[in-house]
Amino acid sequence: MSVSSSPSHRANQERARSSARLVLRGVAVNALLAAVKFAAGIFGHTYALIADGAESLLDIFSSLLVWAGFQVASRPPDKDHPYGHGKAEAVSALAVATFIFAMAGWVGYHAVHEIMTPHEGPAWWTLLVLAGVVIIKVWLSRRMAAAGEEIGSTALGVEAMHHWSDAITSAAAFVGITLALLGGKGWETADDWAALFACVVIAFNGVGMVVKALGDVMDAAVSEKFADEVRALALVVPGVLGLDKVRMRKSGLSYLVDIQIRVDGDLSVRAGHDIAHAVKDALVGSAPHRITDVMVHVEPMKEPL
Repeated sequence: MSVSSSPSHRANQERARSSARLVLRGVAVNALLAAVKFAAGIFGHTYALIADGAESLLDIFSSLLVWAGFQVASRPPDKDHPYGHGKAEAVSALAVATFIFAMAGWVGYHAVHEIMTPHEGPAWWTLLVLAGVVIIKVWLSRRMAAAGEEIGSTALGVEAMHHWSDAITSAAAFVGITLALLGGKGWETADDWAALFACVVIAFNGVGMVVKALGDVMDAAVSEKFADEVRALALVVPGVLGLDKVRMRKSGLSYLVDIQIRVDGDLSVRAGHDIAHAVKDALVGSAPHRITDVMVHVEPMKEPL
């Protein structure tokens, strides 16, 4: 059976496709929200909502980047990419995280311009629009976060944080418009200050997104708990007397493992090979670890005289 047709790689492909479908549903929601925000911002005289609408349009672009990353990540290993295309998922997440900083700068620049430019105060009914946006974004963020945690997707985690940032932006706009309405004349720019504050929150969240995405791109170490679980699985395989090196790295929605086992030095090469194969089968077949490939190196437990 080829590597690309193995059950573990087929499961990995299905996880990527399922994630891509979830991202596309988020794109549809953002498209609808962008239209509503622009209309409410223009007719309700609030730049905070217009900025929020522009952010939703940018969200569509960034989500499409994530979707494209999943499409590439779902491809099986080939001659040019023997370890698969999983890194595309982390690269797309890094692109979106970097994109968020540009978005924060753009919104902040225009918020400062609105603060310095006299304009009409916001309409009260824009609060209803913002309340609906916050509810939808919080729900979408939680759904993305749960899916990302379940399948181990950094890109979905970044998307979840992105939607959460949107919810914070809209909540800040809600507070700003409320202050503008309660304060009356002279408080017209309160929603613009709220938009400026939201930029700081977006940028702060962007730092966390970049760090997380960079960790995957740079093959950061997995958690010690995960490493201990892998060691425990290998040690219970009959014939394994000990472990030396155990290295793991994340590749998209799955993990690749390099492990060095100790066996009886008097065993035949074939017997050592069978034990190594049993270790690989135990790790690849373990759930929910999402391990798609294992490289096993065999060392004798006792050195020859």
